[in-house]
Amino acid sequence: MHVKICGLSTPESVKAAVNAGATYVGFVFFSKSPRHLTYEQAAVLAKSVPGGVVKVALTVNADDAALAEMLAKVPVDMLQLHGGETPERVAEVKAKFGLPVMKAVGVAEASDLQALKDYATVADQLLVDAKPPKGSALPGGNAVAFDWRLIAGFEWTVPWMLAGGLTPENVAAAMELTGATMVDVSSGVESAPGVKDLDKIAAFVKAAKGAV
Repeated sequence: MHVKICGLSTPESVKAAVNAGATYVGFVFFSKSPRHLTYEQAAVLAKSVPGGVVKVALTVNADDAALAEMLAKVPVDMLQLHGGETPERVAEVKAKFGLPVMKAVGVAEASDLQALKDYATVADQLLVDAKPPKGSALPGGNAVAFDWRLIAGFEWTVPWMLAGGLTPENVAAAMELTGATMVDVSSGVESAPGVKDLDKIAAFVKAAKGAV
């Protein structure tokens, strides 16, 4: 059972995630997000993460120059591509930068499942998220869930993580319905957009780990 706490932005929230037992911590590099970090801020936070906890950099349609600059300044272990990157771009990023790549794929209806199969051929992991509401400036972190029944029984060929609208209250049910053994949360453990609630972080990890 693995939990990813994404959108961390303070030393206190990073420590809370680690102490609760999160396996992954996520840092957001997307200027429109309330969780956006500068490379300098992220570097300080990343250096406080103990070994064995995977440091993930979330980017949205970043070009090679932006990725190279970020990786030169921030010690991360995995890239999370959360934009409209094509399977070809995912493969390109993986080859060029030599880090594992997690691709976020939005799901809203059954026809979206084909994209999961397409990206599974090139990504190391998939992050199965809800599609953002129409008009949203954010590709993720919108506190929106999708119909989990859509992926119940889906045949996975790579490791995958469930995201989208998860909270301490619903994560166990989501895992039971989908068979997920990895979950990701951001807005579901916040008291306000971008402000992590340390008690909610602990409650989420406890609920997720108690579901297996």
